[in-house]
Amino acid sequence: MSVHTVMSALRPPRRAARAAAALVLSVAGLAAGAAPATATGNGTRAGRPAGAAAHTPAPSAAGAAAAAASRVDFHKWTTPDDFASGTANGVEDLPGDRAGIDISGTVGSLAYKDAYLHTTKTYGYATWTSPVHAPAFGATEVVASWNAQTPAGTWLKVELNATMEDGVQTGWLDMGHWAALDNDIARTSVSPSAAPYGGVDTDTFTASGSHTVHAYQLRATLYRLAGSTATPRVWQVAAFASAVPARSSVPVSAPGGAEGVELAVPRYSQQIHAGEYKKYGGGGDAWCSPTSNEMIDEFWGAGPTAADMSWVDPSYADPSVDYAARETYDYRYQGTGNWPFNAGYASHFGLDAEVVQLRSADDVEQLVAAGIPVALSVAFDNGELTGSGYGTAGHLMVVVGFTASGDFIVNDPFSASDAQVRHVYARSQLENIWLRTYWTRADGTTGHGSGGVAYVITPHDKALPPVPDPANPTW
Repeated sequence: MSVHTVMSALRPPRRAARAAAALVLSVAGLAAGAAPATATGNGTRAGRPAGAAAHTPAPSAAGAAAAAASRVDFHKWTTPDDFASGTANGVEDLPGDRAGIDISGTVGSLAYKDAYLHTTKTYGYATWTSPVHAPAFGATEVVASWNAQTPAGTWLKVELNATMEDGVQTGWLDMGHWAALDNDIARTSVSPSAAPYGGVDTDTFTASGSHTVHAYQLRATLYRLAGSTATPRVWQVAAFASAVPARSSVPVSAPGGAEGVELAVPRYSQQIHAGEYKKYGGGGDAWCSPTSNEMIDEFWGAGPTAADMSWVDPSYADPSVDYAARETYDYRYQGTGNWPFNAGYASHFGLDAEVVQLRSADDVEQLVAAGIPVALSVAFDNGELTGSGYGTAGHLMVVVGFTASGDFIVNDPFSASDAQVRHVYARSQLENIWLRTYWTRADGTTGHGSGGVAYVITPHDKALPPVPDPANPTW
């Protein structure tokens, strides 16, 4: 038995389960190029049975029980009326569905010193500030995301201002500097503190101690080079706020109606990229998030062009994965798993992308039954997920369907080859490791789970199914 160990950029302990490259992956067999012991992938691309997407699964009793104690509120500003409800300062609402906002005239300038590109450039800027949004509960985490396109010479910043349980505001907290490409700025998180109330860890505001978020605003600042008429276009600004109790296990849900559905999602292995472009988070060993992202993007017919990928070594297979890794890379975090940066990457190709926190496998079934693959953020020890052959402190994989008995059909990028990416994972195991927030390892240390974080990526004209619980909007 060979053991493969992957070290990516170090992260703070609270962020141990974030779905970027794993801190440590202990893998049996993959180092030698072998498939996991029970891998079922055969390289074919199965289709979804006719009519399956029209069926809306009913939530199971166990799924409802797993979700009962958790609260989630996903809120987005995306329609013309949504943007008109905010405060514009130098931006204009564009007419038409999904048109969004852009710069009508700059209201100030910034000399931006890029610590990673070692450049200083002057940008004009304009801002849009959302109305105050108040979830119906006190939240312990808030994750913002956005959909935008940033032509050459432009970029954007998104900030969060949280109002805490005692009415005190955190002030504007920088949630990230983002551009689709890395030529103008080095895409980067900032991770400001809001002590004693909490702080931002890469992409997530986490409340400290007994503090909770009772309301928040988001602010988008759109930048363009001084003297330029180019402008970013932002068509969605969103966030999920959540209060998920600490839990080491959840009850397995009964199949809810998506049995037998399998979507023809392309299969890409991150492992065949091991050693490639290590400056982007360590190479393929660490590229679970962009690989999962790219599989979903290409399922919808989106992704980079040959010209976009011209910088990739022509000897490398699946160059779109290398491209996705570069264009999701967070220079401060030193990894490719920043959640909103991955949503931004998909939106660069015109897709709508949301970072969400789902409450049960029933939510996943609703989406898959509607023809929508879902990327899950998971963390587990070797031996907890039969057939995977590895353990991970943070990983993404794509749910593409369910077997007739309700087990997950997954495109797992941590596989030895594209042909071995398709796996069937037991519902009882994968649902638990995805929804839990922590577990105790054999050595007594604590592992941290995402509590149900996922990527939902669709074309704009692909309607999402109704939210299973309107009191807890998950998308």
